[in-house]
Amino acid sequence: MSNPVILITGASQGIGAAIAKVFAKEIRGARLALVARNAKNLGTVARACAKLGATAEVFACDVADEASVKAMRTAVTKRFGAVDVLVNNAGSYATAPFVRTKVAEFDRMIAVNLRSAFLVSQAFLPGLLRRGQGDIFFMSSIAGLGAYPRAAGYCAAKFGVTGLAKVLRAETRGTGIRVCCVYPGATWSPSWGGSGVNPARIMPAEDVARAFLDVYRLGRRTVVEEIILRPQQGDL
Repeated sequence: MSNPVILITGASQGIGAAIAKVFAKEIRGARLALVARNAKNLGTVARACAKLGATAEVFACDVADEASVKAMRTAVTKRFGAVDVLVNNAGSYATAPFVRTKVAEFDRMIAVNLRSAFLVSQAFLPGLLRRGQGDIFFMSSIAGLGAYPRAAGYCAAKFGVTGLAKVLRAETRGTGIRVCCVYPGATWSPSWGGSGVNPARIMPAEDVARAFLDVYRLGRRTVVEEIILRPQQGDL
């Protein structure tokens, strides 16, 4: 696919920024639509991607808000046209014992991790179907495969992402659209700063990002439906 349009949510830091940079470096002519709420941080990532040879544009958006997503879709389409690769990476993590989890915080976890993936996928899926080709990635987590104590909202959301990916894959099979769900374990991001966890126990974001690239580069007759990535020393 020449000069692909790659839309990445949560692209302002962490894995999202790493995905943007690895596609910018490795895919000639890549056109990146970088989406997140923090326009300043997005700008920093966009400049780094431009230095690597990509065309990168910033689209500030709250991907958990329906109206904001619709406006973002209009802006992206006006700037780049159809999207070829959609990476649903936006997410957030919070912990609390089940009995102390506030309803508002539970709702926030569902919104930022699950609702966002639904809204963005629904916004761009019609264009992918019209073209009969494309890739949709969902960022789940190993917390979307097995329960984590003190993470009711996060686990519920990531299990939901897993189910959402499975449904979309079933509905789009045979259309030329590939759907891949990625389950990373502990991966370095700014949220780990000050945690006291030894960085050697955590995967680098660049490794997770390269997994996305490698899946994308496979021939169109092959789809990697799911991929699990864990720290070599084991889960935290």
